[in-house]
This record gives sequence, C-alpha cells and structure tokens, in this order.
Amino acid sequence: MLLWGSRAAGPRARLPLLFLLALAACAARASEITFELPDNAKQCFYEEIAQGTKCTLEFQVITGGHYDVDCRLEDPDGIVLYKEMKKQYDSFTFTASRNGTYKFCFSNEFSTFTHKTVYFDFQVGEDPPLFPSENRVTALTQMESACVSIHEALKSVIDYQTHFRLREAQGRSRAEDLNTRVAYWSIGEAIILLVVSVGQVFLLKSFFSDKRTTTTRVGS
Repeated sequence: MLLWGSRAAGPRARLPLLFLLALAACAARASEITFELPDNAKQCFYEEIAQGTKCTLEFQVITGGHYDVDCRLEDPDGIVLYKEMKKQYDSFTFTASRNGTYKFCFSNEFSTFTHKTVYFDFQVGEDPPLFPSENRVTALTQMESACVSIHEALKSVIDYQTHFRLREAQGRSRAEDLNTRVAYWSIGEAIILLVVSVGQVFLLKSFFSDKRTTTTRVGS
C-alpha cells in the first residue's frame, strides 16, 4: 500500500530564511518512489485528488531489459487519461476533472524474464506563494524578492540533481551489464582457445608418431 507523504507549512512570519524556504518546499504534496517491478508483474498506485487540482506524473525506467515499461493512468470513473506502451521515460500533466481516487499503474507483463527498476515522481497541486502576502498590489521588498529567487533556484537545483542521479544510476547499470557480458565472453574465448590448443597438439602429435610396419616374406 502506498502512503503519500504530505506536510503542511506552518506560520512563516519572522522565521529565518532557510527555515522559511524549507517550509515552502514541503507545502506541495509530492511523492518520489523507486521500486522493483518483476517480470510478468503489474504495480498500481492510488491517490485521492480534489477536482481542479493540477497534477504531473513523471517516470523513468532505471534498470532492466530495454529500459521500457507500460504506464496507464485512470480517473475515478475508470476513464483512461494516459496510456503508453514500452516507454523508457515520459511526463504527463493533467487537471483533475472530479473528486476521487486516481489510479496509475506500471506494467512489465510483456517481459518474460527481465525485472525492471522504475522511478516515478507524482506532483499533486502547485506550490503556494512563498509569502502569504505575495499577491498583494504593492511590490515585494528586496529581501522578499531575494527569497523568491533563491526558492526558485533551489527547486531547479533539486530537479537537476534528481535527473542526474537517475542518469548516473542508469549509466552504472548499463556499465555493469556490459562488464558482465565482457567477462562471460572472455571466459568463453579462453575455453575455446584452450580446446583448440589441445586439439592442435594432439593433431601434430599424430603426424609425427611412429607407425609400425609389417613385412611379409614371400617364399621362392
């Protein structure tokens, strides 16, 4: 069972800058999960979403096979909002048309022996204003403008770090798989060379081995 973590931001007045930014970052409800998807298996997740809420589903296959998976997203009525077959990565944004439980599934049923490692990020809702009075008519102060700029920059840094970590994990998996194949191929070549060498030794030995000849005298 998937538990979606969410924390509400408390009062932000007179808080230190770093604590203020931390509270703002935790205000939006989001889930980032990496899980194993066995072969011939299907894994589904559920989320309660209010009508009019903007959501974004982003996923990427990190390891396994051809790095592809089937993805399907349904609304509370079972209507398919998104469906892709054998995708390595993708992103889909939608706005909830009604209240209820939305379901999205990842399927590896087309694979007979290869399990996958899948990462997904499910964002529910948009980030609230950094300051309660950010939408006021008057302009922001220099300190408030600096806080907003730093907050946006930190969000971009987090996104870049996540993508680079996924890319590094995928590259490491491919390198390990290639290393395993090279090792097996090297062992196979060594065995073949050994067999061929032994065969050649016995073949050459047969050429120079003495053969006994039998002489028969014919009486006169």
